[in-house]
Amino acid sequence: MQLTAIVEALLIASQNPLSVEEIAKLVRARVAEAEDLRARELEEGKTPADLPGWLTALAATPAENILTAIQHLNHSYEEAGRAFTILERPKGWKLYTRVEYGEFVRQLFPGRKPERMSGPAMETLAIIAYRQPITKAAIEAVRGVSCDGMIQKLLDRDLIRIGGRAELPGRPLLYETTDLFFEHFGIRSIDDLPNASELRKVKLPEAPTIPAPPAAEPEQQLAFSAIAAPSAATADEENAG
Repeated sequence: MQLTAIVEALLIASQNPLSVEEIAKLVRARVAEAEDLRARELEEGKTPADLPGWLTALAATPAENILTAIQHLNHSYEEAGRAFTILERPKGWKLYTRVEYGEFVRQLFPGRKPERMSGPAMETLAIIAYRQPITKAAIEAVRGVSCDGMIQKLLDRDLIRIGGRAELPGRPLLYETTDLFFEHFGIRSIDDLPNASELRKVKLPEAPTIPAPPAAEPEQQLAFSAIAAPSAATADEENAG
């Protein structure tokens, strides 16, 4: 049994992407399971057959061998003209149908038509993708307009998410892209974006700072305290009345 076939079987059976380290661990776990079973049978006085050589040879399978197996599989798929390929995404490798068959596959989902994003939404998403994590104020400083609506649309489509709060006055929210973003655009990381290294270094316009509210004047504070806490003499008069 070849390692390439085992890797293919695991990728077909898994609903989620698998990293090469995870696949290698699964392969080694199968060998360990077979060895443990044989050891138990020996302890019970049975005479189990020796494990096949191809199986014991997988006991120390490294991640590098898994990557080589994936490369061999993709090469064989391309040579045979298969309709699918194995692609790497942020969380690992997964089988995907080729782009050229997308229009046929879409017929399986007639109710799910692809939604085109507007220009402003794409601009907002691009700023977040290249400069994440980023605050709303920084996004608006680049675009020059309010981005509340665009950010909410991107949140609703699960293309961005809230990634925490910035260490700035008011602790504004930080926005970053999601795993669905990488899946949607077919990339593994931000470094796969066009001109990523250059654009991530470009200095952005500074976001306007929010001035702190002015402190109350002494006279106003005194007047408020007089209303909120009446004097003892006033209280005695009210009690007498």
